[in-house]
Amino acid sequence: MNFVIIASTLLKHLKSIGGVLNTNNTIPILDCFLFEISKGELTISASDMETTITTSTKVESNDNGNIAIPAKTLLDALSNLPEQPISFIVDKTKNSIKIKTETGDYNISGQNGAEYPKLPQLNSEASIVIKSDVLASAINKTIFATGNDDLRPVMSGVFCQFNETNSIFVATDAHKLVRYTRSDAKAGTASSFIMPKKPLNILKNLLVGIDDAVKVEFNKTNALFSFGGVNLICRLIDGKYPNYEAVIPKHNPNKLTVDRGSFLGALKRVSVFSNKATHQIRVKVTGSQLRVSAEDLDFANEGHETLTCTYVGEDMEIGFNSRFLVEMISNLDCDEISLEMSAPNRAGIILPANKSNPSEDVLMLVMPVMLNN
Repeated sequence: MNFVIIASTLLKHLKSIGGVLNTNNTIPILDCFLFEISKGELTISASDMETTITTSTKVESNDNGNIAIPAKTLLDALSNLPEQPISFIVDKTKNSIKIKTETGDYNISGQNGAEYPKLPQLNSEASIVIKSDVLASAINKTIFATGNDDLRPVMSGVFCQFNETNSIFVATDAHKLVRYTRSDAKAGTASSFIMPKKPLNILKNLLVGIDDAVKVEFNKTNALFSFGGVNLICRLIDGKYPNYEAVIPKHNPNKLTVDRGSFLGALKRVSVFSNKATHQIRVKVTGSQLRVSAEDLDFANEGHETLTCTYVGEDMEIGFNSRFLVEMISNLDCDEISLEMSAPNRAGIILPANKSNPSEDVLMLVMPVMLNN
């Protein structure tokens, strides 16, 4: 089994799917890329048993066959090669690979490709086609809010909900929640699944610079994302997602509007003086003045800043975890934000004050923390 390919082309494909590989595999062959040749096309696969990614490219070859090649050795070798065509000569009897370059030869011991875990077969029950930039935006806007609690695995992923009018993506860790809605992504029938964090991060990176639409097919156990010669199939999180709508306060009479950049800068500076365990900051609104303050009584540290804002409602003081606020406001791309509140012990709602995209709707919820008076 022989083939010829440009070194940089191969390296680009390997790097795009290499993120799925684990560093401590119990199955040795999962440390390898699976190379399969058929009719002049090379298909490369990488897997961690939960997620499998394949990518394809044309090569010069009249052979058919497969071989598993150690990922780290191959990546390290290709990373130091200049732009040039390279030849792969595979001896299937010994599972050995010779790589011939313009200046030298390299020999690698591989493994039998037939022993590589088979790609799961997806019997699709539902599907949707989404623009790549819409899907990438949905992942970026939600993934940071997912949880890490092993006792609540459904919260460690993003809840993807499709229907005939829109698509909704939700993430929460019980302290903060993001609901991202797109009216320009619609499905023929109502359906949903919970996508794990790791394949979402890989998918986010794969979508960079991609203009193709993404076809999403899924059933109760797996989801398949197909675009631009790449297929990513992953196991879904099994379980029922919490009723997120029930925790979003509907009546929030106290509404604050402030410049996003100014508020974010103040939060970052003032939070330096907050308690390192609680990260507590105080947000106090009086008329058109917004006071952001933090203190660490253990070290007698204190800091505060005052900003100008537009405010409708009763004067209020409320406490938040500064890390959550900074994280959420950093993920909004608008000039001004609205912070809607009902009471100091109820969740605050963060919204863009002005929509740049009429098809996009973002709602962020952050739970308050008890203030030490």
